[in-house]
Amino acid sequence: MLLKKEGFPEEEELVLCTVLSVYHHSVFVKLDEYDKKGLIHISEVSPGRIRNIRDYVVEGKKVVCKVLRVDSEKGHIDLSLRRVNESQKRNKLSDIKLEQKAEKIVENFSKEIKKDGVKLYSEIMKAISKKYSSLNAFFQDVIEKKTSFSEFDIEKTMAGKLLKLVKQRIKPPEVEISGMLSLQSYEVDGVEIVKETLKKIEEAVKDKGSISYVGAGKYKIRVIAKEYKTAEKLLDSAKEKALKYIEEKKGTGEFVRD
Repeated sequence: MLLKKEGFPEEEELVLCTVLSVYHHSVFVKLDEYDKKGLIHISEVSPGRIRNIRDYVVEGKKVVCKVLRVDSEKGHIDLSLRRVNESQKRNKLSDIKLEQKAEKIVENFSKEIKKDGVKLYSEIMKAISKKYSSLNAFFQDVIEKKTSFSEFDIEKTMAGKLLKLVKQRIKPPEVEISGMLSLQSYEVDGVEIVKETLKKIEEAVKDKGSISYVGAGKYKIRVIAKEYKTAEKLLDSAKEKALKYIEEKKGTGEFVRD
């Protein structure tokens, strides 16, 4: 389920579409997030010369497009497929999945309180629409305590019950980074030196990371944090402490980021 947004999309907005019909010089699509249709001119399907437009789009295919122009009076929406890169496509599809998950929470909650799901969704979106364009974004901020249900016109008893469900189903966003650490020591107590080196890493990352043995003196280090900068800082600290210690003990170490 992906409930429809009201009105028109904004220019430059990325939208998920379903291809309806393909012609020689154009493609007509349905905007999955809006009750609207749009057009992709052949020049916006792919860069370079296109010999057969059906090599790129066929009826029923899901595509992520960028909104180029919107004429709300005529109801025209011009879209581009070629101006969306792979990273933007992945992020948009991820956002869609998260939004569907948030909608599912509301749908399940509506059954619990015996209320129409679409109506409940509309009421919540109406209450948060001045600050949020998506239900998932609102729920994420609630989980991270950047906002609360009490800041919006949502019935208190219902908000309390919904909050419990949101906390059960949605976890704060996290980033994971990793790298490969190679350690060698030819000293008599080399095994203990390597063990102590690994302890330095554990002390640095604490409960935010993990170390796993890969083989041939190689160890995978993973760090998880809410923000990329925090994760980078922890991983750098762990790497530096490990390399400094192993070198002080006349061993060698090398770290390569994944």
